[in-house]
Amino acid sequence: MGTSILAVTITYSYLRRRQIPKKRLADIIGNTPLIYLKSLSEQTGREIYAKCEFMNPGSSMKDRTALALIQYGIQQGHLGVKNNTIYEGTSGSTGVSLTLIGNSLGCKCKLYLQNDLAQEKYNILQTCGAIIEKVPPVSIVDSEHFCKKAEKQASIEGGYYADQFHNLANQQAHFQTGKEIYEQTYGLIDCFVMSSGTGGSIAGISQYLKGKNKNIKVILADPPGSSLKTHVNSGVCYTYQEAEGHRLKNPFDTVIEGCGLNRLTQNYLQAKIDYGFTIQDKESIQMAQFLIEKEGLFVGASSAMNCVAVLKAVEKYPECKVFVTILCDSGQRYLSKFYNKEYLQQHKIEY
Repeated sequence: MGTSILAVTITYSYLRRRQIPKKRLADIIGNTPLIYLKSLSEQTGREIYAKCEFMNPGSSMKDRTALALIQYGIQQGHLGVKNNTIYEGTSGSTGVSLTLIGNSLGCKCKLYLQNDLAQEKYNILQTCGAIIEKVPPVSIVDSEHFCKKAEKQASIEGGYYADQFHNLANQQAHFQTGKEIYEQTYGLIDCFVMSSGTGGSIAGISQYLKGKNKNIKVILADPPGSSLKTHVNSGVCYTYQEAEGHRLKNPFDTVIEGCGLNRLTQNYLQAKIDYGFTIQDKESIQMAQFLIEKEGLFVGASSAMNCVAVLKAVEKYPECKVFVTILCDSGQRYLSKFYNKEYLQQHKIEY
């Protein structure tokens, strides 16, 4: 009896000494699940999977990027107790992630965004405590470009310009994303498909996957007006929308936000891409509805575009059996534009 009581006492004391893991926001970023897309797989006769990056705590893949940018700023001495403000130009998702992760680490965010984004992105950022400034959409060579404004203001006020487009901490963060994909598919992945915004995600992932198996195909999904697809396929960074008389809006006309560019960033230049497809808005809109109806997935615009590109990749590479793409974020940030039929009709966007 006495021995039993002693054993219980020792066990209780041991359990009391054990520490419940004190994980914070930054500790639970990444390791997102890989989901099997049954409808698309059955339609194509291939195995199609999607990495659910919308399940990160900030609801997007940009959590990985934002954490890396903040950690880089701290390591380099650009962020600290005296200078704790992060400046960035963003299309929304990176800004949300920088703000939330920054809040948890004692940093503030001042963000510059184009004034034509989905309204809910501004609402989320302001609710989370970011200081935002909206600017007209202009060319990167214009001093009023949202990235140029962020960089200039950071210099004036002594803050940290995160520079998601050219700071290589961005693409380095996605070596881990590539590692997760490779391990989750047990190395059986034949083809990886995704879009490019800053270029960081596709650069880091493609480098890791190609490093494990050089035969893995990496495919770019590009929105209308972006010249990245042309750069991949022909080595020329040009699109017909750039021609005089074709351009309707600067930088280019698409309802897809946060991806596609008409310039080459330092992050993008690290990517190892085999081929690119231009995906029309109509295709992406229809795919988004398909994913809701067949898979129960309510995803953002670029996620739907990625899935369209997978179907095109299946046709181009019939020898590939296992395809993986990215579901970057949820559809909740796109209700007022991408998922708004009235908006699409007013702007004569087919759906």
